[in-house]
Amino acid sequence: MKKILVASTALVAVAFAGQANASEKIKLSVGGYMEQWAGFADEDNTAAGGRTNAFQSDTEIHFKGSTTLDNGIEVGATVELEGETSGDQVDEQYLYINGGFGQVKLGKDDSAADDMGITAPSVGPVGVNDGDMSNWVNAYLIDTVRSSGDQNRLTYYTPSISGFRAGVSFADDSNRNGANGYDNQSGSGDNIVSGGLEYLNDFDGWSLGLSATGEESGDGAWYGAGVNVGFGNFTVGGSYGHTEDDYGLSDGRELDAYDIGVSYALDAATVSLTYGYEEVDGEGDISAVDLGLAYALGAGVTWKSSVYWFDQSADSTNTGVTDLDGDNDGYGVVTGIRLDF
Repeated sequence: MKKILVASTALVAVAFAGQANASEKIKLSVGGYMEQWAGFADEDNTAAGGRTNAFQSDTEIHFKGSTTLDNGIEVGATVELEGETSGDQVDEQYLYINGGFGQVKLGKDDSAADDMGITAPSVGPVGVNDGDMSNWVNAYLIDTVRSSGDQNRLTYYTPSISGFRAGVSFADDSNRNGANGYDNQSGSGDNIVSGGLEYLNDFDGWSLGLSATGEESGDGAWYGAGVNVGFGNFTVGGSYGHTEDDYGLSDGRELDAYDIGVSYALDAATVSLTYGYEEVDGEGDISAVDLGLAYALGAGVTWKSSVYWFDQSADSTNTGVTDLDGDNDGYGVVTGIRLDF
């Protein structure tokens, strides 16, 4: 019996090896995007570090490739190279495996919570929720999906079943996952566990997107939810996020944020109007509005513009948090081109 089992195992191994060898070697394709923006801003509190720059840019080169084994399993890789950065030259790099079981990703990537979080519709280059407003003015960054960013982690997504999909991510405590260097293996960091549940479906004349996401690190956590409803050319939605005061990324502050917005698409143009608000417990609050435009000029070429306004208020007991440093309000305009290749 043992000989039969060994022989059977050997045959299975040989068969799988034959299937793997029959597939083609992975060849990487080149893609990515380039964004070039010009704008101006007027704000009250320029002494606190108000941005006076007139230009911003963001460029990434993506190398992607995959192969499908004879057993139907797809194996691939993604490497994203930053066009300009003072930190890591490589933004994200991970391996993925797709099959009837779902998807497994291993490498430096966003968490399942970050990937699955739904926020209010917004098409402009600035935005009010985890956008680029702080690149142009001295404003605190509103964020309802406050994830840990790109980390060396393992992520699993279930298959989509009737519109439902779940995901979970785990990053260990080696401290090789922080944004400031990858040379500490002392285990002095915190394990990061992230998860999400989403529902995406199209119906007769309308669509629905729902998400519930969260992340735990150390003794604290953040969690949130989002919804988008599409009907005709309109999409309406919003999101909410709460961060506990003992979550590592909040620096001892309890955070509550939400956004709400609407977009309208007509032929090559889409416009959006989005409002965001965040309260930083014991420090202050900020509200912001963004009117955005995205116009497809051609294949992979989009003109985008934002007109935005913000009002930031610091409590009298504010201890001088870096990003919420005093009262400030103002407005600005940004326009430019995004190329996708």
